[in-house]
Amino acid sequence: MFHMVDSVVGHPFRRFFWSPPIFREWSVPTALVDWLESPTAHIFKISVPGFSKDDIQVQVEDGNILRIKGESGKVEDPHEKDAIWHVAERGTGKGGFSREIELPENVKVDQIKAQVENGILTIVVPKDTTQKSSRVKNINITSKL
Repeated sequence: MFHMVDSVVGHPFRRFFWSPPIFREWSVPTALVDWLESPTAHIFKISVPGFSKDDIQVQVEDGNILRIKGESGKVEDPHEKDAIWHVAERGTGKGGFSREIELPENVKVDQIKAQVENGILTIVVPKDTTQKSSRVKNINITSKL
């Protein structure tokens, strides 16, 4: 167990596991997320059964926080009007979810695309593959300030 904790703490993506700003969720049902990385994009696949594209909002906040919110306004079936519920595992009434994911620095937030199909929300975040100028800045050293 100790070695497992060491390997997670020393891992470059340790913030993914430990830091709340990276991956936050607030409500039930939880929208389960898969995060894949290809050479050209980060791809998020999120389970959103019963949600239409009009029920979901995808935003980028503070420059690099991807926020996904879902609010379903379940349309009542006229056959259910006088029905008695015995089991409601799939959810009843209004439900929602909210997820936040801190995006890596090398993405083009202005080119994010999202699509809902068969209960899966797919968000494609293209990578910025242009060479960035070095973040290292040499400081000239003098004998006097």
